[in-house]
Amino acid sequence: MATFLSKLGRFAFRRRGLMTLLWVLVFVGMGFAAKSAPTPPADTFSMPGTESQKAYDLLEEKFPAASADGAQARVVVRAPAGEKISDPAQKDKVDGLVADLAKAPQVASVADPFKGKAVSKDGTTAYASVTYKVAAAELTDEAHDALAEAAERARKSGLTVEAGGDAVEVESSMGGSAEAIGIGVSAIVLILTFGSLVAAGMPLLTAIIGVGIGLSGITALGSTLGVSPTTSTLAMMIGLAVGIDYALFVISRYRAEMAEGRERQEAAGRAVGTAGSAVVFAGLTVIVALAGLAVVNVPLLTKMGLAAAGTVAVAVLIAITLVPALLGFAPVKVLRRRDRKAFYGKPLNARQQRKADKRAASPRPNLGVRWASFVLRRPAAVLIVGVLGLGTVAVPAASLELGQPGEGTMAADTTQRKAYDILSDSFGPGFNGPLMVTVEGEDAAAAAGQVGRRLAKVEGIASVSPATVNPAGDTAILTVVPTTGPADDKTEALVRSIRGDIAGGSRAESGADILVTGQTAMFIDFSKTLDDALLPYLGLVVGLAFLLLMLVFRSVLVPFKAALGFLLSVTAALGAVVAVFQWGWLADVFGVDQPGPVMSTMPIFMIGVVFGLAMDYEVFLVTRMREAYVHGANTREAVVTGFRHGGRVVAAAAIIMTSVFSGFIMEEDTMVKMIGFGLALAVLFDAFVVRMAIVPALFALLDRSAWWMPRWLDRLLPNMDVEGAKLSAAPAAPHQVPEQRREREPYLVD
Repeated sequence: MATFLSKLGRFAFRRRGLMTLLWVLVFVGMGFAAKSAPTPPADTFSMPGTESQKAYDLLEEKFPAASADGAQARVVVRAPAGEKISDPAQKDKVDGLVADLAKAPQVASVADPFKGKAVSKDGTTAYASVTYKVAAAELTDEAHDALAEAAERARKSGLTVEAGGDAVEVESSMGGSAEAIGIGVSAIVLILTFGSLVAAGMPLLTAIIGVGIGLSGITALGSTLGVSPTTSTLAMMIGLAVGIDYALFVISRYRAEMAEGRERQEAAGRAVGTAGSAVVFAGLTVIVALAGLAVVNVPLLTKMGLAAAGTVAVAVLIAITLVPALLGFAPVKVLRRRDRKAFYGKPLNARQQRKADKRAASPRPNLGVRWASFVLRRPAAVLIVGVLGLGTVAVPAASLELGQPGEGTMAADTTQRKAYDILSDSFGPGFNGPLMVTVEGEDAAAAAGQVGRRLAKVEGIASVSPATVNPAGDTAILTVVPTTGPADDKTEALVRSIRGDIAGGSRAESGADILVTGQTAMFIDFSKTLDDALLPYLGLVVGLAFLLLMLVFRSVLVPFKAALGFLLSVTAALGAVVAVFQWGWLADVFGVDQPGPVMSTMPIFMIGVVFGLAMDYEVFLVTRMREAYVHGANTREAVVTGFRHGGRVVAAAAIIMTSVFSGFIMEEDTMVKMIGFGLALAVLFDAFVVRMAIVPALFALLDRSAWWMPRWLDRLLPNMDVEGAKLSAAPAAPHQVPEQRREREPYLVD
């Protein structure tokens, strides 16, 4: 592989105009295709095979006019202090609000609170249920504005009015300060790493091009493959991350090859042959992790994973083709200013030559070498401190409680949270998470009556509504309000009880099929689906990545410790998430308004995203160690070589990703904070504790055994030559090193 990629890199460098033109045409063409494509479909959340989904499908079939999948809004009104909502003056205001809501675009129906018995027992609070003809993602701006304007007019009349439900537009500031912070820090880190504006700008430019092509492709294929615009969120995040990382690695290797005195085209070829090979395998591990989300069997997550995997594939192709082409346009300007003088500057005078000779005689090792030497002197102590430190942080993960984000976890100043709190206060905590029970049978009305009487006797149920029967008489709906909130464990136990004992007894008596759905039941099913898929997903991702890393490193222990280190860093990050967002430690510092269960998607999401980035760091750092080992260095020397050339790159990439994710901690939404906090810590732990401390310590302790592989397995696996051994064996192209270059060589080696 190294030979092929080296030829590709030299071709791209030599024919840089053609290669750049091809990518520009791809970029423009994908943009045109995205602009010309039909409007992609809206998000449709579904979970095939779950009881909640079966019930939703049944309602859509039997109650087509009820808009079972239509957006819902509950507009909550509360009378001024000392008055009742049913007072004539206040009732007129509510009637006006209901009339305004009914006239709004895309509204299917509005339930009058006085006719639907939607008034609290103390008479101070009521709510109007608004049902829309379309799903929440298909609501227009006009529909959102009409809802907000109707509520505002009612507020001006003296009522307290708040609105909840999926039809209410979620105010979000994402895409502003968080992204600005990430891009700003990335630019600063790249400039400090490379010491060149040109070199710092290349990774940002190529990452933006790759993400642009990926997102345009998603939009262009949206209507064909049923991919919604929301699907591109993960693709944008991961595409930017790996796009910067991969270009950073190739450019860094090119500079190192130039420092060794290679001719420019040869340096580009060797950079793509060695670093490019690592990029290809690192990209494959990320693609495996993202495509593996299909194991969860949630179509939305599957599409998100595949879309992001496609964007990563584009980033890999750009790193091994467009990056060397851009290097061809600025082969010297990507170097530090002092290194560029070796090509453009005047010959050194006698005094400068003496200084250069003195520095060459006693070169100062860089920070990576000094750190590696420290770890190699005390490997056992570093290993123990690293493992115990992460293990301590990971302890809270044993108490991990998963749940789904809801309006009760939103910021306290949002209208959804205010509506949630008012309803809980006036109607009970279970009112925010009603269950919908469907009864299907020949005589649905009679069967529903029996089910309703059974449910009324069940502990934990506050109320059961009268049955609503469809015109055909074969399906009925009951609304059940629990006494506990949507995220309460008792509510989950109640759902299991209804699905088990109640459904079984009714089926035996009347032959009717009983299903439980509703938002709360859907969240419960979603959490269970994710829990059931976690271990298979982890096994698939780690297993396939293990095989890929065995091909790269020709070792059994290196990929094994890489996987264990990843699990340690992810578990530690989850432990920190539990401590802050579930237990409430340092909640004020991070702006956590209400601690509660951790989002159900968090473990799988972290595994998919962090695993890919962690394997990037592993491949970038250890491939250089493997290269030195293959070329004759012992294990300790190989570790020092890996840190000399790869330590700064890995540290820069990790700081960039940590700062990007950390920017989201400042967002108002608790779930966004949680994602940013968890990913930032996971990257920080994995890069700086696992890859840069535990990994070299293990190499020092294992010594030659770290590269052990059974002979039969070594013969069985193909030799991918990621370390570029064949490139070293091949004769280098003849070239002349400039006189200035030879004189300034001591500056370039370090």
